[in-house]
Amino acid sequence: MEKETKSIIEPERKLPVKMSVDVLVVGGGPSGIIAAQAAAEDGLSVALVESRSFLGGNLTIGLPILGFLGQKGNQIINGLPQKFIDRLAAQDAASEHRPCPLHMSITLVEPEAVKAVSFEMLKENSVDVLLYTSFAGVIMEGNHIKGVIIESKTGREVIIAKVVIDCTGDADVAFRSGVPCEQGDENGGVQPPTLMFSLGNVDTEKLRFSVAEEPRTYLTDFIPNEYFGQNRQFIVVGLRSLIQKAKEAGLFLPIERTIIITGLRKGEAWINMTRVNGVDGTDPSSLTQGEFIARQQIGDICKYLINYVPGFENAHILRTAPFLGIRETRRIVGKYVMNREDILSCAKFDDAVAVASYPLDIHHAEGGGCTLEWSGDCYDIPYRSLLPSNVENLLVAGRSISTTHEAMSAIRVMSSCMAMGEAAGRAAKIAVRDGMFPSCINVEKLREELLSKGAFLRP
Repeated sequence: MEKETKSIIEPERKLPVKMSVDVLVVGGGPSGIIAAQAAAEDGLSVALVESRSFLGGNLTIGLPILGFLGQKGNQIINGLPQKFIDRLAAQDAASEHRPCPLHMSITLVEPEAVKAVSFEMLKENSVDVLLYTSFAGVIMEGNHIKGVIIESKTGREVIIAKVVIDCTGDADVAFRSGVPCEQGDENGGVQPPTLMFSLGNVDTEKLRFSVAEEPRTYLTDFIPNEYFGQNRQFIVVGLRSLIQKAKEAGLFLPIERTIIITGLRKGEAWINMTRVNGVDGTDPSSLTQGEFIARQQIGDICKYLINYVPGFENAHILRTAPFLGIRETRRIVGKYVMNREDILSCAKFDDAVAVASYPLDIHHAEGGGCTLEWSGDCYDIPYRSLLPSNVENLLVAGRSISTTHEAMSAIRVMSSCMAMGEAAGRAAKIAVRDGMFPSCINVEKLREELLSKGAFLRP
């Protein structure tokens, strides 16, 4: 009997260089689309690589954008992220930023419009967009990255870049470059993902007035019942007693709270209630199993909504999200590691390049619970947290910047990721213009540019 083969040696081969650019953005989600726009604004050559057939990432899975407003109601995310929202709003594909007692603010967006507007705005800025293209490796020279290897139906190719921005959300480029990364809490437990899905023919007016007028029956978490009487589009978080009744009747519901997000279109509601513990978002086998389990959960969740929650009596499934919504994977170890105290103490940093206000929001790695803690105001995100500790020519933007597990739970929302994307894109542009590594640029110059372009920074 032949011995089982544990590994093979891939033959050495010469890879063609597809292009050379000033700035390469890997990942076309919320941080990536903004980073590419910022980097290309003054005419630099910029490319963006995305493995899916569309742009937008988590903006396309039915989630609202949380946190454009701070805990005191002021707008703290502006600049290019706001221009993106304005473009959507011009097509009736985005709401205003609505204050929310639980989420600071919610901004509803239409997923299909996000895909089109993202593409349009990047093309208008002459960004070379490559969809259906996977990141496959890095080209290193000493301790700095010179480019990346990509793979598509064409085969393996190389893109050379003066600066690379990792907007993968999973620190894929940083990890392959040798940047130290962490994942999960002290026991390796990560926040579980959710497969969003939407229902049509929902009587959202019946739902909101039921919650507003019968708060003892339809008790919500942190959100007072009068909020629902004032808002036609809203998030419901709670209804725990209804879930308990449904569970006692034999339905399998993986979380403790009902989470319903009304859509921009009449009668549409997005449901954030599937939950698969133990999924490793960096492992395709684990992701595949997660997708399978999440889809199994949708049946009982629909039965619960239709039979127990007012307004859903005649509802039906419209669509499921194109991929699992991943809350947590790798985090880089950077020049500075943001921590829990930075969030709760409303920390200020001399090298702040973004401001956020979303609370610590940890979906427990085990069970169906969630923990939230608010700071009372805003906190800064320092530029050093976007810089890997040991690799040059590389910036990271989005949820995989340098934080602890707890701090990541606060900075991971899409508004913050978009603001980080703008900071990373402008930093990359300055690095190219000034002929230096991103770690060596004048951060005050970056801050001045951010302010001049409409971004919000605390004085």
